[in-house]
Amino acid sequence: MAKKMQTIDGNTAAAHVAYAMSDVANIYPITPSSPIGEIADEWAAAGRKNIFGQTLLIRQLQSEAGAAASVHGALAAGTLASTFTASQGLLLMIPSMYKMSGEILPCVMHVTARAISAHALSIFGDHQDVMAVRQTGFAILASASVQEVIDLGLISHLAAIEGSIPFLHFFDGFRTSHEIQRVEIIDYEDMANLVKWDAVQQFRERAANPERPELRGTAQNPDVYFQGREAANSYYLKIAGIVEEYMKKIGELTGRRYKLFDYVGDPAAERIIISMGSSCETIEETVNHMTGKGEKVGLVKVRLYRPFSPEHLVDVIPESASLITVLDRTKEPGAIGDPLYQDVVTAFMEKDRRAKIVNGRYGLGSKEFNPSMVKAVFENMTGGSPKNHFTVGIDDDVTGTSLPVETGLDVTPEGTVQCKFWGLGADGTVGANKSAIKIIGDNTDMFAQAYFAYDSKKSGGVTISHLRFGKKPIQSTYLIDSADYVACHKSSYVHTYDVLQGIKDGGIFMLNSKWTAEEMEKELPAGMRRTIANKKLRFYNIDAVKIASDVGLGGRINMIMQTAFFKLANVIPVDDAVIYLKEQIEKMFGMKGDEIVNMNNAAVDQTLANMVEIKYPASWGDAVDEEGKGKDEPYFIKNIMRPMLAQQGDKLPVSSFRPDGIFPVSTTQYEKRGVAINVPEWVMENCIQCNQCAIVCPHAAIRPVLLTDEEVSNAPSGFEVIKAIGKELKEFNFKIQVNTLDCMGCGNCADICPAKKPALVMKPLETQTEMQVPNHEYSQTLPVRDNLVKRNSVKGIQLCQP
Repeated sequence: MAKKMQTIDGNTAAAHVAYAMSDVANIYPITPSSPIGEIADEWAAAGRKNIFGQTLLIRQLQSEAGAAASVHGALAAGTLASTFTASQGLLLMIPSMYKMSGEILPCVMHVTARAISAHALSIFGDHQDVMAVRQTGFAILASASVQEVIDLGLISHLAAIEGSIPFLHFFDGFRTSHEIQRVEIIDYEDMANLVKWDAVQQFRERAANPERPELRGTAQNPDVYFQGREAANSYYLKIAGIVEEYMKKIGELTGRRYKLFDYVGDPAAERIIISMGSSCETIEETVNHMTGKGEKVGLVKVRLYRPFSPEHLVDVIPESASLITVLDRTKEPGAIGDPLYQDVVTAFMEKDRRAKIVNGRYGLGSKEFNPSMVKAVFENMTGGSPKNHFTVGIDDDVTGTSLPVETGLDVTPEGTVQCKFWGLGADGTVGANKSAIKIIGDNTDMFAQAYFAYDSKKSGGVTISHLRFGKKPIQSTYLIDSADYVACHKSSYVHTYDVLQGIKDGGIFMLNSKWTAEEMEKELPAGMRRTIANKKLRFYNIDAVKIASDVGLGGRINMIMQTAFFKLANVIPVDDAVIYLKEQIEKMFGMKGDEIVNMNNAAVDQTLANMVEIKYPASWGDAVDEEGKGKDEPYFIKNIMRPMLAQQGDKLPVSSFRPDGIFPVSTTQYEKRGVAINVPEWVMENCIQCNQCAIVCPHAAIRPVLLTDEEVSNAPSGFEVIKAIGKELKEFNFKIQVNTLDCMGCGNCADICPAKKPALVMKPLETQTEMQVPNHEYSQTLPVRDNLVKRNSVKGIQLCQP
């Protein structure tokens, strides 16, 4: 097989395989699996052919329950069908999953394993959803990396066809589904050569057919139901062998070898971790580091989780292993142990193998799992009595389950360049970094990895992009805590987040702001100035918003910041990077016309001309924070919400939270993110006092205010008002007050304004805050006058408290 390397994410990898191996995909979107269906749909629209020479038929149903039921129907009709889902979506499929397995039908579900909503919603990754369906009769195969999604995803389809058992192929939500890696693609011709075509024919021949009437889905009495459940045993007994055989064939085709359980580490290891999913990459990287220092440790990666094969597990574990920790990425409240642990303990008992086995839980809801935590798990096994049923990665000060973790273990391969980008949801930062990683992955022989940490606020929330490049394979499935390059794409973040946390001595810091070198002294917090000076950072600034505005791109600064990255990070020569960037621009925007292409090309050229290196004084190393009055805020805001907003929530202990997950209300008023690029400025002489701007604002960030003459006289300078219109309001003055720090800059208010001359004009945030922040604070002290105008009008209802 000729090697074809491509830089893609885990969802694209799953789509590549599912598209090839399916006749139909019945889908319903749910984070983080939605892109699999979207990508497959795009390919189908473009006429891409699968291994059967057909365009994949894709149908979106009205719920996950409908998607699963229609997959069942398609299978019954002799059609190879797939679906893609996660979390509660997967749970809604359970009734149909029992039917598919009960009728031995070869479906494949690709699942981006995700947390279940329990005390709170989490859109992030763990294994709770997969573990909630392990009893349905589906075979379950786990992938740990983007490359494995292609390889093991294909094995799932091949084994389902031959074994006639439905498969659930899963990989970790976000950590693998959205991680971008440079991988080797298996082409459709090679896939087709691995298919057992007589098994496909047999499956199609036993489809429901009016020419061959059959009675399916009967109701059975106690006399025969039990026997019917046992009748399929022979199919399940063959699955391990079938999967193993296809793993060998994939190995022969690609050179990548897999087993049902893979062991890595010291052949005479004494301490071993058993785990599955993306944690295996981190554990393997740490094991390699530890064995290199002479420690006798190892890892067993679980591939085929159902049917669970005790003999295959026990066979790969060195006889020397006396201490074993089984790590689960799920929580089963009230159980004697989490699922994988119970399976391993049972396997050891049945095979009469002796070892001390303990259970640990990690990584729920995409909680970070890094080498320092892996080391803590191994250290837990060094004492005479290791802690059992522990947690790692949190501080459990309530029930005492957590292991102590010593931070700072760096096991990244030498020569790996690590970069962090702080962006604003929808500013293009994530898209730009996806382009950057593809440029490097597709145009060099370097290994590349990208992972994006999203705020669940999505648009308008913080995004942190983690990019790694190097000459050696990258297995670091955890966030960067030691960066060579840090870029902050939103200047207000310097006051909210510790954006330079973990930057290396002599590293590069790129800031997007309108501040001059002189203004930096006043604008940057003292702690940031100390870090810059003491770590001798190379500090650069660019006014990307001005450049984007000048060339006509509005708030889309992504191409500018991407160009700055290639200029400074020196991963590839900047001249080559500019050529690749302009090729990407043509590819991305060519269909939208020359004007858009030229705007983006101009942004690239303007970037190189407008980057400024900030020559800071040595005195920054001794910068001292100005003493200000601490705000008097409620306990929850000060001690829980503030750390969470500052991306420091990982440090909060268990005791900070109520067991039922309830939070107090009215907390957003304390947030004040100030993330808009442009906010509305009220032009009072044009205002007709209709209050339509207030009703259309999604965040109640623009409010009408009624004031007496006395209240106007007590207002801050610049607090402009006009006489209120209407006989009920003749004693009052009127003002539209913008809450600039809560505004998201959508412009709905300016768009809706019906006045002949606009009463609202969008202006840059920094031109408004100095005056409007104190104005807003004063408006909050005024009484709400909601009993003067009837509430059955837009004007009246908007005078009420939102």
